[in-house]
Amino acid sequence: MSSAGNQRSSADMQIVAAPERAVAALPPRPPAVSSTALVEYKPPAPNLEEEDIEIKLRRILECVPVRVNNTSGSSAGSGSGDFHQYRQMRRKEQDRVARMDADYQRRKQLAEFNMRREERLKATEERTAKKRSKRQKKKQRKKEKKSKLSGGEEECRKEESSDDDKDSVDDEVVN
Repeated sequence: MSSAGNQRSSADMQIVAAPERAVAALPPRPPAVSSTALVEYKPPAPNLEEEDIEIKLRRILECVPVRVNNTSGSSAGSGSGDFHQYRQMRRKEQDRVARMDADYQRRKQLAEFNMRREERLKATEERTAKKRSKRQKKKQRKKEKKSKLSGGEEECRKEESSDDDKDSVDDEVVN
């Protein structure tokens, strides 16, 4: 055999696509706890068509990237942009604290008002009950005094009223 027979020319070769192998590719690792990444990694969701709506919505909400907006680096020459960023964050925090204080004061005043109101209502109810009992006692004494003056007449009235009561009971049974 000649050496020319062993050599193949590029015209004799064909390019054939190699069959793709299933590569066991691992997803990228999530960032470490002390990472300064701007976006957190969430693994991709499995087949969403097989899950119900609640699970889909939960997964969508969990996979939303979290943006960290207070990333001030430790560069040597911090410029004026970092100061403006700091000032803005400080103002937002002061506004948040002021809103919390105002909300606390409002709730405190409302609680005090309700407490004073309950005390006033309780005192008013006690006074009303005391006056009511006095009126009832006075009315009772007046009835007793009247019954003592007309002792004989009242017995007749009692007999008549008891007859009326029996008639009314009979009427109720019939109805």
